Amino acid sequence: MKNYYIGIMSGTSMDGIDAVLAEISDDGQTSVLCHKDVPFEESLKNTYLDLQSPSQNELHKEALAANHLAQHYHLVCAAILQEVKLQPSDISAIGAHGQTIRHQPQAHDGIGYTKQSLNPALLAELTGIDVIADFRSRDIAAGGQGAPLVPAFHAAQFGSKEDLAILNIGGIANLSLIPANSPENIIGFDCGPGNVLMDHWIKQSLGQSFDDDGQWAAKGQVIEKLLDSMLSDDYFKKAPPKSTGRDLFNPNWLKHHLTTSACSNQKPEDIQATLLALTTQSIAHALKQHAPKTMSLLICGGGIKNSHLIAQIKNACTWIPQENIQSTAARGVDPQTVEAGAFAWLAWAHKRKQPANLPAVTGAKGLRVLGAHYPA
Repeated sequence: MKNYYIGIMSGTSMDGIDAVLAEISDDGQTSVLCHKDVPFEESLKNTYLDLQSPSQNELHKEALAANHLAQHYHLVCAAILQEVKLQPSDISAIGAHGQTIRHQPQAHDGIGYTKQSLNPALLAELTGIDVIADFRSRDIAAGGQGAPLVPAFHAAQFGSKEDLAILNIGGIANLSLIPANSPENIIGFDCGPGNVLMDHWIKQSLGQSFDDDGQWAAKGQVIEKLLDSMLSDDYFKKAPPKSTGRDLFNPNWLKHHLTTSACSNQKPEDIQATLLALTTQSIAHALKQHAPKTMSLLICGGGIKNSHLIAQIKNACTWIPQENIQSTAARGVDPQTVEAGAFAWLAWAHKRKQPANLPAVTGAKGLRVLGAHYPA
């Protein structure tokens, strides 16, 4: 029997569901055989945006949203099986991330918590396939950040004979820094906002879901005092391990910096240009501080579609040869499939009882098997 796994997720951008069918070898090498990208329903997206902060009756709202998301995941999995002509019994497991609505590791009581909304029991029932979910909680229980979890997958897939950085640009941008010939010494962390603030600002200003190819940001001028104000946030000074999300980088955070820097009445396209600069500068600063010898940067995630953003990242990372800043497609991996592929791999690791966190990345006390198993 071949080792077929489905990886499925919906990221911080909340732009849709990404799913892959992957064949995973005994040594963990992952080959993506099929990819589906399905936009979120606007009503579900709005519900999850509302759940990012405390509200009335939120437990009820989240439970129904979790059911709704499981039903959507099921339809996407069914579409994959139909396309590749496989049966549920051919699939070893589904690795399902769910939708992050709160991520507060080590907060409050020193342990903190993370919440990825999904009803994995319902997904197992609907698909007839084992489901592995809730990957972050085990790492947090061991004193870790619970994220990012993809660096272990990045090391398995992309580790090389040169110092290599993998940059994923979703709602949040995160880095995996893989030293030459020693992938076991990898570090990884969330370096700051990716698309999340830019998506919010263009939605508020123009009613569009995202800035297509960064065209609107390209029309604006960077407001230096606003950029300096945002980059002064303590998160950017904090050493790894660290992780973040909409809990920090949200509309209220942006409103605070617009107010304190007296920029609320600036041209909206200038604010968009400054938000793009925040993403590029926080990425470049993190690379320069933690991996100054890096000579190759591979980029994946939705941000790869924004050519203006990629051009600005190249301009900011002047010490890396321009030709070495490229999409993961240059290594044979579609940049839109990397994250979902990672969750297929995490499900594979769970089934093998193989630890999949990296304590150097998350700060956990040790290696742990991640995820909870919901049998079909």
